[in-house]
Amino acid sequence: MTYDPKKMKTEEIIYALKKISVFEPVQDVQLRWMAERGTTFTLAEGDYLFKKGDPVDYMFVLLKGGIQMKVLQGKQFKNVQRMQQGEVTGILPYSRMQEATGFGMAYEPAMVFSLHKKHFQEMEQRCHDLVKALVAVMTTRARDFTRRQQQDDKMMALGKLSAGLAHELNNPASAIIRSASTLKQHLQQTPESFKQIISVNLEPGQVDDISELLFQRINQPPINQPNILERSQQEDEIAEWLEDLSVRDPFELAETMVDFGFDVSDLEEINEICRGQYLAPILRWLDNVLTTEKMVNDIELASTRISDLVHSVKTYTHMDRGADMASLNIHEGLDSTLTMLSHKLKQKHIQVIKKYADNLPEISGFVSELNQVWTNLIDNAIDAMEEGGKLIIRTLTSRDHVEVQIEDNGNGIPPEMVGHIFTPFFTTKEVGKGTGMGLDIVKKILDQHQAQVDVSSEPGSTVFSICFKR
Repeated sequence: MTYDPKKMKTEEIIYALKKISVFEPVQDVQLRWMAERGTTFTLAEGDYLFKKGDPVDYMFVLLKGGIQMKVLQGKQFKNVQRMQQGEVTGILPYSRMQEATGFGMAYEPAMVFSLHKKHFQEMEQRCHDLVKALVAVMTTRARDFTRRQQQDDKMMALGKLSAGLAHELNNPASAIIRSASTLKQHLQQTPESFKQIISVNLEPGQVDDISELLFQRINQPPINQPNILERSQQEDEIAEWLEDLSVRDPFELAETMVDFGFDVSDLEEINEICRGQYLAPILRWLDNVLTTEKMVNDIELASTRISDLVHSVKTYTHMDRGADMASLNIHEGLDSTLTMLSHKLKQKHIQVIKKYADNLPEISGFVSELNQVWTNLIDNAIDAMEEGGKLIIRTLTSRDHVEVQIEDNGNGIPPEMVGHIFTPFFTTKEVGKGTGMGLDIVKKILDQHQAQVDVSSEPGSTVFSICFKR
């Protein structure tokens, strides 16, 4: 900053201040008092008005030009707000700000009026209208800051959820495309199989017996799938049996048969039904039906997965509900949040244990805001845990309260930090990995719901408890 050698005269400062809407209701005598105790200076484009960590000792009024407010996230600057001519920043009467939390840089040449905080006590005694105007600025600033903070937190959460959701949707979508393509190729082979099966001369009773066995296996698939070793042994047994009977492509047929629980005894039964005739075309027909059934099942499962994910998104974002406070099911909110964060849970192989109370009463609240609470708490728990961690979610009920507990088995929060975790910008994460906004947002949302949040922490067990009045 450069102090102007042609310092503005008191009358010029008063004239400039009177053109600012904040000071319109303030009497001239009070503006004169402030002008006589302050000073002006200029900033060239690119000069800093303040930097993060600087002591906040001055109130600043931007008389000309513009200031870009920005914060440092990781190693990059993020633009937060542009301060234009007529706006007030820095410390204000009754403000508890001690140091700058971000950066203020002139994006064009600027003229700034400054007043040191040592004059505030006298201002409070002599200039009531001026104090009232500045307190209104502080109130508006706090409200705007909170709104931006909440919006930033929502956008950060949305970014994380979107990445995970895209991955979760990609898996079943890819499975549908893959299965549909394979099915198309498979169906192109049907005419050849049909040509072979049409030449088979079986009695109606034989066809019924084979069809009964086929659909019994389709409608009652194996409950427990064999492990890799067991499956390999079963495929080898069927393939060897087919080779002994000179059936073509025995291992290909064996793979499909094992998928649906067929074994050598079933194939012997089919051979007995057809009296040792036409076994190869019949098995080829069975393989064709079973393969088609398997691919259709795969498409159905993938489609169901996508439908479930869409339902979870609707529940999470309450797309089918209004914006007003409403009666809500806590379990639905927790489950939809876990679905939205499932990719991150899978990445770290975290075991989720639900200990939900039966017949948990509904509570009154804002669905989207409480889902933001669950997202912040569960996301923090995931970050706190090592690979293969354990996340426990409990719900409990009493005569007067409904309680949610979210517990992780991470390293815990140091005792000296527990009392500060709900403070704005305080974070226990490494530099660049946390903004310190999440738990502050959680506290504000729960205060709005008249809910109490407590935390207990020791190595291996950190528990956030949220208690709602019934």
